[in-house]
Amino acid sequence: MSHDRAELDRRTLLKATLGTATVAVVGGGLGLAGAAAAGADPASRRRTSAAVIRPNSELDTIIGCDEWGARPPSSAIQLSGNVTNKIIVHHMAFPNSTDYSKAHAEQLARDCQDLHMDTNGWADTGQHFTVSRGGYVLEGRHRSLETLTAGQQQVVAAHCPGENGNAIGIENEGTYVTATPPAALVTSLTALCVTVCQQYGLHAYDIFGHWDFRDTDCPGIAFYRMFPGIRRSVQAGLGETASSAPARRWPDIWKFVGGPVVKLAQHLLNARGYQLGADGVFGADTVSAVQDWQAKNSLPVDQDATLTTKTWETLVAPLAPGDTGERVLGVQQLLQHKGYDQVSASGTYDSATAAAIANLQGLHHVTVNGLVGPETWCALSGGIVRTALMA
Repeated sequence: MSHDRAELDRRTLLKATLGTATVAVVGGGLGLAGAAAAGADPASRRRTSAAVIRPNSELDTIIGCDEWGARPPSSAIQLSGNVTNKIIVHHMAFPNSTDYSKAHAEQLARDCQDLHMDTNGWADTGQHFTVSRGGYVLEGRHRSLETLTAGQQQVVAAHCPGENGNAIGIENEGTYVTATPPAALVTSLTALCVTVCQQYGLHAYDIFGHWDFRDTDCPGIAFYRMFPGIRRSVQAGLGETASSAPARRWPDIWKFVGGPVVKLAQHLLNARGYQLGADGVFGADTVSAVQDWQAKNSLPVDQDATLTTKTWETLVAPLAPGDTGERVLGVQQLLQHKGYDQVSASGTYDSATAAAIANLQGLHHVTVNGLVGPETWCALSGGIVRTALMA
């Protein structure tokens, strides 16, 4: 990851894309990019029905705010009117502590809340839940455990602008750019994801990483490469099989998010004749281009310019070694962001690009051939393909 982007994460104040709260992005992980006031998402994502309440003993193991000694929030905690449609996993960009005790986990929760309230100026802890390196699961923002137990509405959080009202945010103690998390953390994260999926009617293919929706190094290169395996474990915990998953679950980026995946979409639109600055900012020009593309292809024109499955799949096109142009450049830039340092953003599909694509295909159980077809495009974009859920 570039040093410049990490520095930007540490010092830049961003305006929340939903609501008017100012958001401090700190460390690419623990600071979390989000806004406590970001609850008024458009009607297209508002709740239409309540999830089924399921008894779940895993809920009893979560350490609540009162138990770890949380401060009261500085303003009222809001509940979202949106449908909870995903989990977003983060790393905290904190040291990889070897203190695996409950006392350490509770101090971690207090330190995190202090940072978010006193430095970022948020109402409370940004994420819904925190997992320590010792495997303890703690409630983050107040009322997150209450609403998870009910399984009907989620708390509006502050972990990812544009997704705060419809994604459950889970922070994981540590920094995982090169290191991987300890087994206790992965086990507890998996169990927590199973519980969240059960309570909100989600699936293993609804688990994403922070950088799938923002320009950040979170959740870390090494951790992110573990996600296909974590999703398979969550799927097993839910008693589901890959055959019930969609062939491709693309990231549903829309006008309230940003980052490398938005930049990829901009390159794809440019390859179709648009003239966008590929900057990762989902601005008015990108909104217009997405909606124009949807209209020209007889797709439902989304009021929020959401890149639906059909939108993605009409934008992408096969790539092979020797190809050149905007699509190749978009592929290379996203590969670089995900840790394939041998790839240069030349716009030419060279041998280094083919090798990186082959590695990515192996991670997601896609046929390893160095060619970029629909499954590879989806996996590259941060989406989930059915093959990756097969044991």
